[in-house]
Amino acid sequence: MARRKQEPAYAFAASILRPLLTLTTRRDWRGTDYLPREGGVVVVPNHVSHADPLVVAHYLYDQGRLPRFLAKASLFDVFFVRRILKGAKQIPVYRETHEAGHSLRDAVAAVRAGECVVVYAEGTLTRDPRLWPMAGKTGAARIALTTGCPVLPMAAWGPQDLLAPYSKRPHLVPRKTMQVRLGPPVDLSDLEPDPGVAPSSQALHEATERIMAAVTALVEDIRGEQAPPVRVDPREGGRAGTGNAHVQYQLDGKRRAPGRKEGR
Repeated sequence: MARRKQEPAYAFAASILRPLLTLTTRRDWRGTDYLPREGGVVVVPNHVSHADPLVVAHYLYDQGRLPRFLAKASLFDVFFVRRILKGAKQIPVYRETHEAGHSLRDAVAAVRAGECVVVYAEGTLTRDPRLWPMAGKTGAARIALTTGCPVLPMAAWGPQDLLAPYSKRPHLVPRKTMQVRLGPPVDLSDLEPDPGVAPSSQALHEATERIMAAVTALVEDIRGEQAPPVRVDPREGGRAGTGNAHVQYQLDGKRRAPGRKEGR
């Protein structure tokens, strides 16, 4: 499938990671028709494992899009990794610094240049004990409302079996199935501000809630289960028992097969 001309660093990374993922995982990918083949777009996945950015990138790359991730600035501190990330035009996120706004500025510029920007709205690996999506931050909504671009929810399920949350030891055998679902654009048209006007705080929070509700619905579809009625919000301390999602998932989740209902 045709895609934009790749930067050398992007081509190098793809030449290593794509064959590796193809060899070590199975793929169950759906919703590809929702992804525009060109033009700026924001994709918002859930976040269950440090491996899921690779899975998300694999999905988007094979649809002809070169994903530009908003990535933690600390990743850019590692020399070789920094060269690859910068060369592939990934976007560093400087949290709680005077440069914090630069990532949104750069993401907006990337979208306006026709790029596919990936934003983990939760901001970190989920701390829900059953790995459900948490409450989102407003960055993805701000990019979408500022640019008017479509924002697509995405669910990934399976990366947590390849690399459990907060673990450093992958489980490659047996091969794990990476299930990825892309949903239709979230309707934010009624929240878009007038040209040249910044989106209001109320609009940003409403847009974020709609986006996370759409992401959660996709995760529910994959898992065949219903999410808790209230999403964990780390900024408010979360719900009781969310301190170690990895341990709780292993003990309580038991790697339940997708589609299996609770109590069956």
